[in-house]
Amino acid sequence: MPQTKLANLVDPQVMADMVSAKLPKKIKFSPIARIDTTLVGRPGSTIVVPKYAYIGDAEDVAEGVAMGTTVLTASTTEAKVKKAGKAVELTDESVLSGYGDPMGTTVNQIAMSIAAKVDNDCYDALCDAPIQYDGAAADISYSAVVAANSKFDDESDGALTKILFINPAQEATLLNDADFKSNDKYPLNVIMNGTIGSIAGAQVVKSKKVKLVKYEKDNEAGTITIVADTVTEDATKKHLSTILPNYAGKLAVGDKVKSATTPYYACPIVIVSTEDPSEDSGADGASEEESALTIYMKRSVEIESDRDILAKTTVISGDEHYTAVLSNDSKVVVAHFKAATE
Repeated sequence: MPQTKLANLVDPQVMADMVSAKLPKKIKFSPIARIDTTLVGRPGSTIVVPKYAYIGDAEDVAEGVAMGTTVLTASTTEAKVKKAGKAVELTDESVLSGYGDPMGTTVNQIAMSIAAKVDNDCYDALCDAPIQYDGAAADISYSAVVAANSKFDDESDGALTKILFINPAQEATLLNDADFKSNDKYPLNVIMNGTIGSIAGAQVVKSKKVKLVKYEKDNEAGTITIVADTVTEDATKKHLSTILPNYAGKLAVGDKVKSATTPYYACPIVIVSTEDPSEDSGADGASEEESALTIYMKRSVEIESDRDILAKTTVISGDEHYTAVLSNDSKVVVAHFKAATE
C-alpha cells in the first residue's frame, strides 16, 4: 500500500518558488525600490555605488579665449551583501496531527520573516539620507510637510510624485488636518498599498516600520556605546537589540548614540517620479536616472530542508542574500515630526 511520507511533502524547489511569489506583495517599499540583479552569479560581496557631482552651469566665453576645464568629481558608497534567513523545525507529529497546514504555514512565515527584514533595511537606508527636516517640536501638519518638501533641491515641485511614510499613530492627527485629503473622499491613483490620502502634494502611506526615535547617532559626543551581546549592559553600554527599536538608520557595534532631545517619528518623504514635460531629464536637483532606493540582489530566496531520521524531525530554512542602498539621496527627505501623545 502506498504511504504518504513527510519527505514527499518537502520539495525545496517548489517551496522556493512559493516564497518568491509571495515576497513582492509583502515588501512594503518594493514600489519605490529598484531591484538590481547584476550581482547574481558574480564573485564578491561588496557593491560600490558611484555618485557623480554636477559640473556646474556653462560660462560665458569671450571670442578667441580658450575655455577653462572643470574637474568631473565623483563619490562612492560601499555596501556589503548580507544574508537574511529563518529556519523552522517540524516534528512528524506536528505535520501529521497538527491543525491546518503546518508545511504551508511554515513557508508563509518564512516569506513574511524575510520580507520584514528587507523592509527594515530599506527603511534604515532611507533614514540615512543626508537631507533631514527637523520638525520634532511640532505635530505633523500641512505646513510642516510643506516645510519638509522645501528641502528638495528642485524647481518644479508640483510636477513630482512623492510618498510620505508615517506611523499609524500619526494618522489621527492628519485626518483632523483641514488640508489633508482622505483617500475615501478624494480617490487617488495610488502608487502603493496602505495609502490613506494626500497632503501638500505627497501621497501618505502608513507603516509600522516608521519608528519612534529616542536615540540618535553621535560618535563624537554620544554617551552610550553599542556593544556586542556578550558584553553586559549598563548605563553607558547597550546592545543593538536594545537601541534599534527606537533608532532610525544603520547602526553597528562600536557606534555611539545619545538620547534625542525630543522623541520624534522619522518619516521619509521619497520622490518616486520626476516627470516634468517642461524640462529636460536631469535638469534640476532631482536626478531621474537613479531611483532613491536600490535593492542589490545577490541570491534570491533559497529553501533547503534537512532530515533527522532519529529524532523524526525536519528543518526547513530559507535565506536571501541582498543589500539595500540609498542610491539617490536627492530624492529623499527624512522629516522629524513630534511623537503622538500617548
